[in-house]
Amino acid sequence: MSWRDLRCGEVRSEHVGRRLKLAGWAARRRDHGGLVFIDLRDHTGICQLVVNPERAPEAAAAAHETRAEFVLLAEGEVSRRAPDAVNAKLATGEFELQVDRLEIESRSEPLPFQLDDEGVDESLRLRYRYLDLRRERMQGNLRLAATVISAIRRYMDAQGFVDVWTPNLTKATPEGARDFVVPVRLQPGRFFALPQSPQLFKQILMVAGLDRYYQIATCFRDEDLRADRGFEFRQLDVELAFPTREQVLEVIEGAVVASFEALGREPPQRPFHRLSWHEAAARFGSDKPDLRFELEIQDMTAITRSSEFGVFSGASTVRCLTVPQELSRSELAELESFARGWGAKGLAYLVFADDGQVRSPIAKHLSTAELDAVRAPPGSTVLFGADEPRVVERVLGALRLHLGKRLELVDEGRDEFLWVTEFPLFEWNDEEGRWQAAHHLFTGLEPGHEHLLEGDLGSILSQAYDLVWNGWELGSGSIRIHRRDLQARVFKAIGLSAEEAEERFGFLLEVMGMGAPPHGGFALGLDRFLALLAGQPNIREVTAFPKAASGSEPMTGAPTQVSAEQLAELGIRVIPPAQ
Repeated sequence: MSWRDLRCGEVRSEHVGRRLKLAGWAARRRDHGGLVFIDLRDHTGICQLVVNPERAPEAAAAAHETRAEFVLLAEGEVSRRAPDAVNAKLATGEFELQVDRLEIESRSEPLPFQLDDEGVDESLRLRYRYLDLRRERMQGNLRLAATVISAIRRYMDAQGFVDVWTPNLTKATPEGARDFVVPVRLQPGRFFALPQSPQLFKQILMVAGLDRYYQIATCFRDEDLRADRGFEFRQLDVELAFPTREQVLEVIEGAVVASFEALGREPPQRPFHRLSWHEAAARFGSDKPDLRFELEIQDMTAITRSSEFGVFSGASTVRCLTVPQELSRSELAELESFARGWGAKGLAYLVFADDGQVRSPIAKHLSTAELDAVRAPPGSTVLFGADEPRVVERVLGALRLHLGKRLELVDEGRDEFLWVTEFPLFEWNDEEGRWQAAHHLFTGLEPGHEHLLEGDLGSILSQAYDLVWNGWELGSGSIRIHRRDLQARVFKAIGLSAEEAEERFGFLLEVMGMGAPPHGGFALGLDRFLALLAGQPNIREVTAFPKAASGSEPMTGAPTQVSAEQLAELGIRVIPPAQ
């Protein structure tokens, strides 16, 4: 017995006059008092069933029982629809199946929402995810993801990379996000950690002589969830031995292009744009700038050193944005409130009106040279940031993105890929009062900066690089440290004692002492990449069974409590949270 001869969306003119079996879900039923019409759906589309009680009385009885999402088996003859009944919106819209046999294979309870409803609350969608995934959009998203991942695998295989699976139960190395930990029954009080990435294993594979590694890796991070972040995520994990930076970037660009081509889309031009971290921050106020619109930041620090306007002369950094619109007082007040939310103390401005006048309370404090330096076309507004560099970059970067969307400056038809390079090796953690790795502790230093490890840590540049697509960070990578002595100096620079470094990373230091080749790699965040390819607002739309924003899994009810016996077996006691 076969359940079907064709899928529902595959019926075409060559099947007219043939007897076929179709199977699927009842998407819609229309009872016209005699004839019953049923739209039978599967992932390929819809075929209209026509049930005539005079032709097939038993089938008509089943049709009258049928409700939304019943699973049906239909057998009959394919015929052409009447010209006035053709549905040009469907690939099968010219045809229908005249049913002789209709069987209800599975019944459905009344639905919590209709599958063609728009605006269904996300919590309800996640609670009934198996229904949500029947929607055409969700089916399309998951199949797009499968197509892209298959294309990436083919590309990586063709480039000589070896797909290696690395452990999901590994050693906790506290640095960065929180680990998910797993108790070990046979060793009470000891825990594995789920990997935040296969970082150390892929470096060790280079020491093992594998030369070119990749993996579609599942990673875990215990951090707050948001649109582009989840507890579990997938990444294209890549590592090469003896690479230059450009060789790593070329490999990742090739994987991106292969993904576009697999979807039949025009791929981005190669090589992708390059910007140093310093240039990106100075020109766009961000280490992941959206290049689909101009609105660049200009530096006004030098010309304002002797300004009569104390806010400028007293600030270590003064920069500005020229907005191509004459903003009103209310709009400026709204933008000032926005800027304060990002850490600004205020928002100085100059409005260059259409009549040639300059409107601003600070204009009288600025010299002719200062005004000439920022003079903009009539009908423009210049917004200033004056503070420490990091504050100015953060505020003007946020304003740039806000105004780009609000004024519809973003060219939604463009795709802009960008490599950001030469990141700082370390960043200062204000809360903990210490230096920490900007990427991770195994990132290579810019050649010639090694002597700064015992001096000015803030001026050390790294060999790290990020890939950005339309303002979204897709992933990070670097050329790694491969010398044991240099890795030990990096550990010491962030305050790890020799004993602490040995406890946390002794196995890695041992590996590095056994002939580690120069190596480097990258990790591309697949869920984020897929969401952007699918035109979706968050990664949950391209994930089959995502967690809710609360961290729970509404469909199964996870996470759940475990029994006292299980806890006792693991040597764990749960301490109730403080009231």
